Amino acid sequence: MDKVVATAAGAVADVPDGATLAVGGFGLSGVPNVLIKALYDLGVSGLGVVSNNCGAMDSGLAILLSAGRISRVTGSYIGANKEFARQYLGGELEVELIPQGTLAERLRAGGCGIPAFYTPAGVGTQVADGGLPWRYDGQGGVALASPPKEVREFDGVEYVLEHGIRTDFALVRAAKGDRHGNLVFNKSSRNFNPLAAMAGKVTIAEVEELVEPGEIDPDEVHLPGIFVQRVVALTPEEAADKGIEKRTVSAPAARETVSE
Repeated sequence: MDKVVATAAGAVADVPDGATLAVGGFGLSGVPNVLIKALYDLGVSGLGVVSNNCGAMDSGLAILLSAGRISRVTGSYIGANKEFARQYLGGELEVELIPQGTLAERLRAGGCGIPAFYTPAGVGTQVADGGLPWRYDGQGGVALASPPKEVREFDGVEYVLEHGIRTDFALVRAAKGDRHGNLVFNKSSRNFNPLAAMAGKVTIAEVEELVEPGEIDPDEVHLPGIFVQRVVALTPEEAADKGIEKRTVSAPAARETVSE
């Protein structure tokens, strides 16, 4: 039952070239940076990544993307990642963009053993009708477009069929975890990490605080250990290393002048 692996390198050592990965995180929140760095050091390439976004600046999945290690991204948005946009428009990267709620449900469905489901999101658009550019040809044309999806009517409303997502591995980050793999996530890092963890056939979690079994109240568990196969305890320095996507500084409050 003890799922703790001594190092991040050891935890990802069997990830092969061409593997598919579900990766947790929302922007820069809850991103499994240590495991991603271990994958980078391992040198694997041709990865198919499923994640809400593909990192930002020089952190998260952006380090694998910039190194040319990712061949396909399934996600919700490109964001401010200029390298992501460059590779996509240049025909170097295949990209499937999915409505954010649909992506979340496709991951959850895959983890729950649900092969497909119907949703109204995307009906009447290229999400359902097909034609979204998955890969450009580098000359401004579309080399590969999304296929049309099944649309069915229920009670007078049209819905599009979406398939659940399962990946070879999943990488997630939790605020707290025990040796059995029970995890607790902090605030917005809970948005995609539990769903990504459920979708992976082998799920690896880096945890900021490792505790013994029984120290987490069952009512506080956000993801049960049945979905987690490996746990890596972060050092205090690794746990504290969290980026800020857009740093803002408030102007100092104006001081009132009191006349005597």
